[in-house]
Amino acid sequence: MATRIGSGRRKTKHKMRKPVRQKGKISLTRFFAEYDNGDRVVLKAEPAYQKGNYHGRFHGKSGIISGMKGRCYIVTINDQGKDKKVIVHPVHLIAVKK
Repeated sequence: MATRIGSGRRKTKHKMRKPVRQKGKISLTRFFAEYDNGDRVVLKAEPAYQKGNYHGRFHGKSGIISGMKGRCYIVTINDQGKDKKVIVHPVHLIAVKK
């Protein structure tokens, strides 16, 4: 069996792309956004900022904030019946309205 060559962003050319009208500078309000424990968020990658990004299989999933680790948030996601914790920078999170 051959080993896979590449990083965590391999084969994500279309998934991690921004629409044309959203290209440009990163919004500072998203960059410095603050969330509380229990807030519901959606994982939506900011392709211009690679730090604190999650694995591509979690793109578009929703989860609950369960804590902080440095500047990043710990998001609990239900992935096919299993609860998983993902460490994500706030620029890659979008709050879900209640």
